[in-house]
Amino acid sequence: MDEAVIVVAGAGGPAGRAVVRRLASAGARVVAADVRPQTWDDAGADAERITSAVVDLLDADATRAWAAQVLDVHGRVDGLVHLVGGWRGGETFGETDLADWALLHDLLVRTLQHTTLAFHGALREGPHGRAVIVSQPVAGAPTQGNAAYAAAKAAAEAWTLALADSFWHTPAAATILVVKALTTDAMLERQAAGQGHTHVDDLAGTIAGLWDRPADELNGKRLWLTE
Repeated sequence: MDEAVIVVAGAGGPAGRAVVRRLASAGARVVAADVRPQTWDDAGADAERITSAVVDLLDADATRAWAAQVLDVHGRVDGLVHLVGGWRGGETFGETDLADWALLHDLLVRTLQHTTLAFHGALREGPHGRAVIVSQPVAGAPTQGNAAYAAAKAAAEAWTLALADSFWHTPAAATILVVKALTTDAMLERQAAGQGHTHVDDLAGTIAGLWDRPADELNGKRLWLTE
């Protein structure tokens, strides 16, 4: 992890901020990307290891240009953590609004496609490239009110597994982390965590640990964090 260059897409959310801080504290150089500017004063002395980037990941050309810039500055990319997320849903299948699908497709699938294509070569050719997304059990067991969300999560998983297939016989790995729901300290102050919920700090620790594990334990695997 020391001096590894890791890109975090969707760094501005609670999970993203936890992951960025954890990776920086472990010694990584973190490129923290979000659609809005972010500051990292809460990272303390580790803030000097974090580079903030404002990128529209729905723009394929802008994403590729940004990836080229990251490689030009750092010389390599050792990891891509994709945390761009969102949720829309309803009560019944018949009430599904396809505008929700359009939004979720862009957030969960299109941004993933653009970032993985932009960084694929660097991850595949590096000594220990890692790509990781966070998914949800509903991707494999959809409920009627979550049709759009489940379909988008399933598509993101399929895309990640295809990425993993491209990594076979290399030191790189693409992994899916499955969580039921994520919690933060602020959320826990308001109510107790539900059974199987994962704290963002625990998620961050799991992600940081991916670089300590061999690729064949991770590539193309779903790792469940719901216990």
